[in-house]
Amino acid sequence: MRRNFLRFISLSIFTSLFLPLSTLFASTKKIINKNLTKKQKEIMFDEGTEKPFSSDLLKENRKGFYHCANCGNKLFASTSKFDSGTGWPSFSEALPGAFKTKIDYKFGMKRTEYHCAKCGVHHGHVFNDGPSKSGKRFCNNGLCLIFKPE
Repeated sequence: MRRNFLRFISLSIFTSLFLPLSTLFASTKKIINKNLTKKQKEIMFDEGTEKPFSSDLLKENRKGFYHCANCGNKLFASTSKFDSGTGWPSFSEALPGAFKTKIDYKFGMKRTEYHCAKCGVHHGHVFNDGPSKSGKRFCNNGLCLIFKPE
């Protein structure tokens, strides 16, 4: 019994130290919305991206909230949306507890990637070049969002 306990502890330490973060995130991702398109699944579950300037949400100016397209979690208020000129819906701040982050080294640079805190799916990257006091720019894939007007 002691041997099994030690094996469990050593395995736990090993996996917590050496298991990549992307694997940890992948294990928490679950398809909740069975109506997701192939492109939405690619972005949310394979950390893909949509073409810039392709989202209808770029032109959305009504008051309301942006929700995760997979689980419905409320992520952004419309008051934090701004036109960054990048081609993706951008926000200066997320609602408290909406996201979890990890460091992404793809494309030879260090970026902060963010995932829905409720279902774990990829939404985009956050940068430190936003126009508000926070200095943040949440660059979100439009296909990952559902807008619900007030």
